[in-house]
Amino acid sequence: MSAHAEAHHGPPIANQSSRVSSTVLGMFLFIASEAMLFGSFFTVYFFVRVVNPDAEPWPLPPYHLPVFVAGVNTAVLLTSSFTMHWALQSIKRGNRVGMQAGLTLTFLMGLTFLLTQLLEYARIGFTPHDQAFGTVFFSLTGLHGAHVLVGLTILAAMTTRAYRGHFSPEAHNGVEIGGIYWHFVDVMWIIVFTTVYVL
Repeated sequence: MSAHAEAHHGPPIANQSSRVSSTVLGMFLFIASEAMLFGSFFTVYFFVRVVNPDAEPWPLPPYHLPVFVAGVNTAVLLTSSFTMHWALQSIKRGNRVGMQAGLTLTFLMGLTFLLTQLLEYARIGFTPHDQAFGTVFFSLTGLHGAHVLVGLTILAAMTTRAYRGHFSPEAHNGVEIGGIYWHFVDVMWIIVFTTVYVL
């Protein structure tokens, strides 16, 4: 028996794919569960708007959705995806300053998005209590906003670590995993924006 085999105690080491690390795979599985959560909310939305024969108008008169502001907010969030990608590619090439700048810009744009959404809530004129319309609107956009808040928390931790020199071209898993989650948040907003504000 080899020295390595004698040194190992407990159950056998699990097989692991050489293509996808276990942490990245874990994040993808988590995102899949979150996508199903959003799916349940979209199911309610389409029932209220399409399936229900007594569907209320969307938006509920006399209210109007701030499509222009939401569109600008969408552009901000989409741009943050590019800065997140820049941060990851920078550290892969050993460009620590580029990673720090990318993460900082991503955090600031995500914060801008969330604050703009909160300002929109304050000025929109209706509440979650205004029949099914108000409930569905605040539920879908609020669920996404909660995910943005989680993403900002992850980004704050990543950015702090980046300025402390924790990442390198050989060890950048934290940036990659946080980036995957942020891209998910961006993609979900495109779906929410298109469904709620455009259709």
